[in-house]
Amino acid sequence: MEDSSEKLLESESSEMKNELSMEIDPPFKENHATAEDWRKALHNVVPAVVVLRTTACRAFDTESAGASYATGFVVDKRRGIILTNRHVVKPGPVVAEATFVNREETPVYPIYRDPVHDFGFFRYDPAAIQFLSYEEIPLAPEAACVGLEIRVVGNDSGEKISILAGTLARLDRDAPHYKKDGYNDFNTFYMQAASGTKGGSSGSPVIDWQGRAIALNAGSKTSSASAFFFPLERVVRALNFLQKGRASGQDKWEAVSIPRGTLQTTFVHKGFDETRRLGLQTETEQLVRHASPLTETGMLVVDSVVPGGPAYNHLEPGDVLVRMNGEVTTQFLKMETLLDDSVGQNVELQFERGGTPLTVQLKVEDLHSITPNHFLEVSGAVIHPLSYQQARNFRFHCGLVYVSEPGYMLYRAGVPRHAIIKKLASKDISNLQDLINVLSNLSKGARVPLEYISYTDRHRRKSVLVTVDRHEWYAPPQIYTRDDNSGIWVGKQALVVGPTLEVIKGVDVDVGEQVANGNNVTNMEDSSSDNGNGNGNASVAERVIEPTLVMFEVYVPSSCMLDGVHSQHFVGTGVIIYHSQDMGLVAVDKNTVAISASDVMLSFAAFPIEIPGEVVFLHPVHNYAIIAYDPSALGATGASLVRAAQLLPEPGLRRGESVYLVGLSRSLQTTSRKSVVTNPCAALNISSADSPRYRATNMEVIELDTDFGSSFSGVLTDEEGRVKAIWGSFSTQIKYGVNSSEDHQFVRGIPIHSITQVLDKIISGAKAKGPSLLINGVTRPMPLVRILEVELYPTLLSKARSFGLNNNWIQALAKKDPVRRQVLRVKGCLAGSKAENLLEQGDMVLAINKKPVTCFQDVEDACHVLDLSDNMEEKLELTIFRQGCEVEVVVGTDIRDGNGTKRVINWCGCFVQEPHPAVRALGFLPEEGHGVYVTRWSHGSPVHRYGLYALQWIVEVNGKPTPDLDAFVDVTKEIEDGEFVRVRTIHLNGKPRVLTLKQDLHYWPTWELRFDPETSMWQRKTIKSLATGDNNNKNNNSL
Repeated sequence: MEDSSEKLLESESSEMKNELSMEIDPPFKENHATAEDWRKALHNVVPAVVVLRTTACRAFDTESAGASYATGFVVDKRRGIILTNRHVVKPGPVVAEATFVNREETPVYPIYRDPVHDFGFFRYDPAAIQFLSYEEIPLAPEAACVGLEIRVVGNDSGEKISILAGTLARLDRDAPHYKKDGYNDFNTFYMQAASGTKGGSSGSPVIDWQGRAIALNAGSKTSSASAFFFPLERVVRALNFLQKGRASGQDKWEAVSIPRGTLQTTFVHKGFDETRRLGLQTETEQLVRHASPLTETGMLVVDSVVPGGPAYNHLEPGDVLVRMNGEVTTQFLKMETLLDDSVGQNVELQFERGGTPLTVQLKVEDLHSITPNHFLEVSGAVIHPLSYQQARNFRFHCGLVYVSEPGYMLYRAGVPRHAIIKKLASKDISNLQDLINVLSNLSKGARVPLEYISYTDRHRRKSVLVTVDRHEWYAPPQIYTRDDNSGIWVGKQALVVGPTLEVIKGVDVDVGEQVANGNNVTNMEDSSSDNGNGNGNASVAERVIEPTLVMFEVYVPSSCMLDGVHSQHFVGTGVIIYHSQDMGLVAVDKNTVAISASDVMLSFAAFPIEIPGEVVFLHPVHNYAIIAYDPSALGATGASLVRAAQLLPEPGLRRGESVYLVGLSRSLQTTSRKSVVTNPCAALNISSADSPRYRATNMEVIELDTDFGSSFSGVLTDEEGRVKAIWGSFSTQIKYGVNSSEDHQFVRGIPIHSITQVLDKIISGAKAKGPSLLINGVTRPMPLVRILEVELYPTLLSKARSFGLNNNWIQALAKKDPVRRQVLRVKGCLAGSKAENLLEQGDMVLAINKKPVTCFQDVEDACHVLDLSDNMEEKLELTIFRQGCEVEVVVGTDIRDGNGTKRVINWCGCFVQEPHPAVRALGFLPEEGHGVYVTRWSHGSPVHRYGLYALQWIVEVNGKPTPDLDAFVDVTKEIEDGEFVRVRTIHLNGKPRVLTLKQDLHYWPTWELRFDPETSMWQRKTIKSLATGDNNNKNNNSL
C-alpha cells in the first residue's frame, strides 16, 4: 500500500513531502474531483447500498440478543453478496432483511463472519430485486491514502440514506477498543477520518470520487467526530474465496471454507523509539529499516498471548517480532498473509526479548476451530465453548464452557454472564459435552453444586447451588449448530436419558433423609430450646413468635413474568398461620410473592432447612398471599420445632397501643422492637405504575412510630406473641417529571382479620366454593372472594358538606365513625366489572343495604354477608350521593379466585395473557376485544424487530378478531413460518395501530404455559413450530 503511493510521487517537492511525513503517515495525495464527479459516483453507489435490519435471536459470544439497523453494500450482484461488519452479521443466530433504496425488501443470510476482523458477508437472491437498476460497488483498498476526500454512504442514525463527507487523516490508527468483555478487532490497522458517523452506519462503504469502496465504516468515537474505517485487503481475499467457491449460476449456496490462521497472539505496532526502549538492538533496527519501505515507522510487538494457544510459554508481552519464515515482518497485513497461508503448518518466528535474539517454531492453528459454531440452550441460558475473542479478553483457554446468557436456572443460582463453568454436581466440566452428560442425569427439582470462575475474580472459584426447574418454564434443552449452507442454526434435543443412567436427585434429598431420620440433630434441638445463647435478652413476644417465622426467597422465570411483575427476585419474611402433619401454610405480602408463576423457597427460623413452597392463594385486592409447604420435608425434628403462630384478629389495634414488631434479618436472625401504633387505619393511596402491576387498593393499614426501615418485614404481636397484623412490604413507583420514574417500597401493617377468614375456608374446605387445588397430594377446594370492583378513597365529611351532602347524612356518618368522620368516594370502576357503568367517578357511597358505610371494611363486610347465601348473583343496594342528588343503585359483585393468572402464550416472542386487575383498574378495555393483552416481549424476537411491544391488546390478526386467547391460538396456528402477519393493536391509551411482522417458527415457536390444578404444576405445550409433531412438552424425569 505504501509502495504504490510512493511511486505516484514524481516531483522533487513531492519527494520532500514524503521525507518530511514518513515518520508520521503515508504521503498526501492531491484530490482534483469536482462536484459533478461526486454526483456521478454517488448516482452509481447509492442504489447498491442497503439498509440491514438485523435481529440477533440469541445472546452468543460477544453479542447480546437484540434488534438493530445497520448498512451493507452489494459487492457481487450476480451471486448476491453484501458486505457489512462482523458485528452486524453476528457470530450467533441472526435473522436479517435488506432494504434497497427503492424500498424493495429481501431476506439475507450470513455466509461468512471473520473470526477476528470486523467484516462479514450476507447473501441474497438477486432475482428478488425486480424494480431497481443497480451495480455492485468495486473494492479498491489500494486507493486509500492520507488526504483523500471521501464520502460515507449509509443508514446513519436510523435514516434510510445519509451521505457524510470527510477526509482520510490516518491509515495506521490502532484498532479501536470498544469494550473489555465484548468484540474488539486486533492485529490490524484502521483508517481514521472526521466524518461524524453515528449508530446505524456500521457497514457503510467509504467511497472515493470514482465510486470505489476504499474502506468499510466500522465504528466511531462518541466524544468526537472521529470515525474508524476497516481496510479492505483481507475483505478482498475473503470475497475472492466466496466467488471461486460458488458459480454465479449455481442455484443452491454451499458453504465455502476461507483459511484463517492464528497463533492466538495479539500484536501491536510500536514506533522504533519504543522498540529501542524495549531492548531492540541497533543492528536489528538498521536491518529492519533497510528491508522495509521508507514509510515504515515501527515494528510489531507482542501485546498478549492467550493461555493454551500455540504461542503460550513461547512468546511474551514485549517481544519484538523481527522475521517470520525468514522474512522481515513489520506490518499486520504481511503477518496475517503468512499465517493464513500456513494453517496446520509450522512457522518460524525470530524475535528479540530484552535485546536477546530468540527463534521459535510454532504451529499455526485454524482460527475457525476456536470459533464456536454451536451452543446449548437450557432454561433460557446460552452456553457454548469460549471463543478466541473472549479468551483473549479474559485470558482463559479457548473452548472452556462459557455462559453467554445465564437464563433462569443459572441466574437463580447467582451465576453471572461471562462465567466459566468448572464443575457441576461434583463432576469436572472441561467441555460442553461434559456439561450435557451431567445435565442428562439430573432430575426435576434436583439441587446440585456448581463451581465457576469469572474474569473479574479469576483466581478464586465460586460455588453456588443450582436448582433444576421443577415446572416446565422452558423447553427441553436444545443444541443449536450453525449450518453455513442455509445460514441458519439447526436445533435438536440435547439430552438423552437412557434407562441405565443414574439420576442425580440433588443434595437437598440427602439432607432431607438425614432430617427425617433424626441424624445429627440432637444438638440442634438442645440449642433451639436454650434461650441463653444470644437470645437471653429477647422479649416474650420474640421468643414465642420466632418458631413461626419464615424467610422467603422468590424467583420469577423470565418466560413467565406475568401481571406486570417488575422484578425476577424477591425476598421477605412470612409467618406460619397453619401447621399440621399434612399441610403447612404461610402468609406473606404480595410484594414478596407477586404472582403464582414463581419458584418459592422457604427458610425456617426454627430449624436450618430450605424447602420449596407452592402458591395456593393470592388475594385479588389485599396485599397478602398464602403459600403451602410440605411438613414432611422438614423431617420429624424440624416438624416438631416449627409451629404456627396464634392469630388474634379481634379486637383490632387502636391508636397508642403498644405492639412488638418481630421479623427476620437476611441471616435468619430474629429481630424485634417495641413500637406504638400511631394510626391503625391509614388509607392507602398508591398510583398506577407506568407498566400496570399489582397495587394495594381499598386497604386500611397500620402505621407505627418506629420500625426497622423499608426493607424489613415481619409481624405485629401483643406482649404474649399473638399475631395482630402482618408487617408487609408495599410496592410503589415514584415519578420524576414526565418520563422518569423509580420503583420504591414501604412497609405497613396488614390486619390479620382478612387472612383468618380465608384461612378458615382453606382448612375446613366446606365453606370454600372455588376450584380445587392439589396441595401436598390432597385435593382441596379453594375459597372464592366476593368483591365490589370499585376503587374507593375516603373524603372528610367537612369536604363532603362543601359538595352538598345534607346534614342528616353527615350526622349519621359521624355517628357511625366519630373518629375518622369520613365518607367513601368512587375513584373509578374496574373495566369489565359489574359496577362499571353503574357507579361514576366522584360518587359518594353513603350506605349499603340501608346501613351507613364509612370505611373499606364496611364494604367488605357487606360483601361477606352475601357469601352466606347460595345465590352467587346476589347484589348490593347502594345509596350514593351524585351531583347533589341521593340515588339508590343496585350493583352486582364480582367473584374472584386466588389463583392469579394461570395461562400465558408466547407468540413471535411476545407474552400474551388475559388483562390482569391492574390493567382493568385503568378503566379501559377495547370494545373490539380485550382478551389478548401483551404483557412482555423478548429481545431478539420478531416482535422486537417489528415493534410489537407490551402494554397493548391484539384485537385482530390478518383481519380475524381475537377476542380471547383461544381465538388467538386458532388464528395464529394457521400461519406458517416466514409468513407476514397483519396485526391490529390498541394501546392502553386507546390508540389503535396496524403493523406487520414476519413469523419465525424456527427460533420462536408458539407455545403456552398453563397451570394444572390437578398436579399443581405449570405445564408447557407447543402450539406451532417447524416440527409441531416433535413433542416439546413430554413429561419425563430428566431436566
